[in-house]
Amino acid sequence: MVGKAWDRAGVHGSGTPNAKSLDNEDEIRERINKEEECWSFCFISFEFPMHSLCTFTFEPHLLSSQTITNHSKFLQIPSRQQHSSLLLSKSSKLDEAIVTLIDQSSSLPNLYTDVLHACISAKSLHHGQKISSLILNDTNLRQDPKLLSKLITLFSVCRRLDLAKKIFDDVKDSSSLNEEVCAAMAIGFSRNGLPREALFVYVYMLCSFIDPGDYSISVALKACIDLKDLRFGRGIHGQILKRKEKVDQVVDNVLLKFYMERGSFEDARKLFDGMSVRNIVTWNSLISVLSKRVRVYEMFNLFRKMQEERIGFSWATLTTILPACSRVVALMTGKEIHAQIVKSREEADVPLLNSLMDMYGKCGEVGYSRKIFEGMSSKDLTSWNTMLNCYAINGNIEEVINLFDRMIELGVTPDRITFVALLSGCSDTGFTEYGLSLFERMKTEFRVSPALEHYACLVDILGRAGKIKEAVEVVETMPFKPSASIWGSLLNSCRLHGNVIVGEIAAKELFVLEPHNPGNYVMLSNIYADAKMWDNVDKIRETMKQRGVRKEAACSWVQVKDKIQIFVAGGGYEFRNSDEYKRVWTELQEAIEKSGYSPDTSVVLHDVDEETKANWVCGHSERLATTYSLIHTGEGVPIRVTKNLRVCADCHSWMKIVSQVTGRVIVLRDTKRFHHFVNGICSCKDYW
Repeated sequence: MVGKAWDRAGVHGSGTPNAKSLDNEDEIRERINKEEECWSFCFISFEFPMHSLCTFTFEPHLLSSQTITNHSKFLQIPSRQQHSSLLLSKSSKLDEAIVTLIDQSSSLPNLYTDVLHACISAKSLHHGQKISSLILNDTNLRQDPKLLSKLITLFSVCRRLDLAKKIFDDVKDSSSLNEEVCAAMAIGFSRNGLPREALFVYVYMLCSFIDPGDYSISVALKACIDLKDLRFGRGIHGQILKRKEKVDQVVDNVLLKFYMERGSFEDARKLFDGMSVRNIVTWNSLISVLSKRVRVYEMFNLFRKMQEERIGFSWATLTTILPACSRVVALMTGKEIHAQIVKSREEADVPLLNSLMDMYGKCGEVGYSRKIFEGMSSKDLTSWNTMLNCYAINGNIEEVINLFDRMIELGVTPDRITFVALLSGCSDTGFTEYGLSLFERMKTEFRVSPALEHYACLVDILGRAGKIKEAVEVVETMPFKPSASIWGSLLNSCRLHGNVIVGEIAAKELFVLEPHNPGNYVMLSNIYADAKMWDNVDKIRETMKQRGVRKEAACSWVQVKDKIQIFVAGGGYEFRNSDEYKRVWTELQEAIEKSGYSPDTSVVLHDVDEETKANWVCGHSERLATTYSLIHTGEGVPIRVTKNLRVCADCHSWMKIVSQVTGRVIVLRDTKRFHHFVNGICSCKDYW
């Protein structure tokens, strides 16, 4: 390698790299050391064949466009001298601007740059090709790196990477090759969904002894994120640390996102803590990835620290946090966010208000959702769909219908998401006939073609109403191949109505589509258990064991003050052995027994004695969470419980009686819907 480096440096032979001479031995040795480091970085950090670097061949096909990291140096178009050609380009009169370029021969590079800016903004390939011909046919202009980089950008924006790459290939071995040209080519590949090729350009730039600037490093890190290449990204980070100059805030933010996207949270937090300057984008990047990874507690703590340091926030910050509040039903945290919005005294944008409305609805406070909805100065279709869904998941089908009628009267055109909310609401509340007529109206009156999710709702509407035969006919005649959601709806209906034969058919399909989903096995096992087919129950359990499928543990959680407490079925020994639990539980049991309640052991689908079944039912996670809330919240405060599975029939009955004897409102959210228990009555009207 060293010998070859001496050859490349010009010691042996007459060639000199990039047409530059090396005057002394020290300079030669420095050049060699730098080149060896570049090549070592290439082969250690990124595995690809040597010929990829030498020939630098790329596929000209285009993939989907990807958003890139913004950087003012390359994305903003600065104002220039007022000139007739500039005026023409800004008024989109590009034909006249090109004629002006041909007629005027003074200050040509600046004039060409102005018109190229206009072509890029207009994505005008036709005019771009004309200008390209003028530039490439001029000896002086075709050596101007700035013009060449603009041409590459223009062609990549117009999705003609073949033309952009041709210009780059012609420049590679000339003195015109600089960071700006390389960056334009790299971003062209990245913009068109070719991150690996973008990294090739970055490596070629290193091997050409061109020091990468902040923008080039940002583009390379973005490519590493797209490729999920942790090792190459770490290599770039190593280069950053070796630089004499510190990188700018943009590079730090992209590097932070890189580590977070790859799951290297320790590296990301170390980088975050070590940043001398952290702007809102930095904080938002960390919060966004924590939200995606469902690390909501860390996200909440980070947001509070952000407020302590008086960083402020953007609407994007709050729009990111609110869905996480919805996910874990963290109503108190959601209200904190709402308070921040009110204190800001600025009018919140529509996406933020939609997220706030959705948060309240998914925390069981649909009344707050409606207040926000009515108070919005402007609404988009998402606003209407969100409000409809809030009513649907909370079981208020009458309000769903009324709001939909109002929506149509005001001339708001519904879309497929609108009808998913409507149909799912009909399914959960037993509005079978209205749901069936709505499905037909969707096709005929509103011209919305039913998708798979609409057919899944239709199957659920029919199946839950006991019309298993009609549901099967829909599955057999619909124009799509049945998905897992279709078969899942049918299997659940068979569980509700004890249809073993159809249940077995649906389960068989699900075992192929979702072989590792434990819910499907448990559902079929429940059907067998209800039918007292214990041998089949044992076979299902053995099948799960052989396939390595484990049943998801039932758990429930509540938010008390600023902490979220989680309870697992049969667990919570320390809490259950505490004096306060025993006292409250005893008082509660005495009160509900006087109302005539006794445990319904039929929900325990195991072949064990009745006493064991009764003990198991009393240890269900939603009961533990409810009891904890009764102890740790003030009298009259609503109790909000979230469960990761469906609530069982006996716990549903227990919740109704507890709400009656304690005078508390209990809001239970399971995987299907909300149950609002008030004075012994549930909002679902026992149809669930």
